[in-house]
Amino acid sequence: MNKWCAFSKKQSKVLTWWCPKSPYRNYNGIVADGSVRSGKTLVMSVSFILWATTNFNNQNFAICGKTIASLRRNVIMQLPNWLEGICDVKEYRGKNYVEITKGNRTNKFFLFGGKDEASASLIQGMTLAGVLFDEVALMPRSFVEQALARCSVEGSTYWFNCNPEGPEHWFKKEWIDKAEEKGILHLHFTMEDNTSLSPKVRKRYEEMFTGVFYDRFIRGLWCVAEGLVYQTFNNNIQNALYRGTQNIDGQYFISIDYGTINPTSMGLWCVRRGEAIRVKEFYYSSKEHGRQKTDEEYYQDLTDLAKGYAINKVIVDPSAASFIACIRRHGRFRVWQADNDVLNGIRVTATLLQSGMVKIHESCKNSIREFGLYRWDEKSPTDTVIKENDHAMDDIRYFCYTILAREFRWIEWR
Repeated sequence: MNKWCAFSKKQSKVLTWWCPKSPYRNYNGIVADGSVRSGKTLVMSVSFILWATTNFNNQNFAICGKTIASLRRNVIMQLPNWLEGICDVKEYRGKNYVEITKGNRTNKFFLFGGKDEASASLIQGMTLAGVLFDEVALMPRSFVEQALARCSVEGSTYWFNCNPEGPEHWFKKEWIDKAEEKGILHLHFTMEDNTSLSPKVRKRYEEMFTGVFYDRFIRGLWCVAEGLVYQTFNNNIQNALYRGTQNIDGQYFISIDYGTINPTSMGLWCVRRGEAIRVKEFYYSSKEHGRQKTDEEYYQDLTDLAKGYAINKVIVDPSAASFIACIRRHGRFRVWQADNDVLNGIRVTATLLQSGMVKIHESCKNSIREFGLYRWDEKSPTDTVIKENDHAMDDIRYFCYTILAREFRWIEWR
């Protein structure tokens, strides 16, 4: 049997708000927002299933994540353990639904990914008795509203959980700020609401994030992204730089942000014993030099940067189709298209810099210069970086998010 820690007051409220004796039983739904590792996902998922299987039989429900893959990882794979001894869980992966039985009641829970505007069409035509959105702030409004419109069964309710984004985010303005008028129970969580976290683990998470990500993921605030993107790097630049002159041994990678009119930035990386060092770099601005280079010329620059090193992979800006084709045509390097998720990439990069797992050699002058200039666009209603002084920043982000986080899995991401 699964052993549970005592639930906090907020977790208990999530688990019981819909029960007959609860003062919130007639609410239309619930929002749980706040910091990472605060226990939101667990109690929201368990409560949603218990509510559904207590009140309905032979009905359809939806469980939504940014992608079905992330939903399976964060929720569905955990359900048999979370519901052990309470419900029987059977997943039909090919049909993207879970069948859950409690006593003589059986219901279907269909899985949906809300990653973009086109996702709204996936849920059209369904009739639902309730919907759970895991990380709703990462989903487009059109998808969320289409799913809510499907909840036409008498007694259906809405369930939302998320970490905060910016204060102008549509979900905050429409559902959190208007929770009372919509009849929604709003509960704000911090890591202190998760009684299973030890002080040591809590401190580790607090040390993972910096800047706006600390305010959002640790303090649980819906706050503006402002100032320098990598403020911590600039505050602790002496610790962030690598000054060794001896040979650095490990696995070698090159990351590239490709430009024709805009600058091209390449970085040579050595990965060893839990750290990655940007050993040296190439940076070329056609505006400064008064001449654009061809793909073949940039390929020669790549081979010059790689000279003397056994390169594991070359990670390239995914929009640089012609240059990727050029590299592949020569057949010397294995080339990967970078994962260009900007905000998650920045978050991962900031975390790796904060932890000391990524260092920049003192000779990489263009990277160091851009770290001091790369800023959030404070005039934008959404999280946006100013598209200036960002070319080394982009190639560093490609490497951190595509190789360190995704291939080596050095850190967790939500």
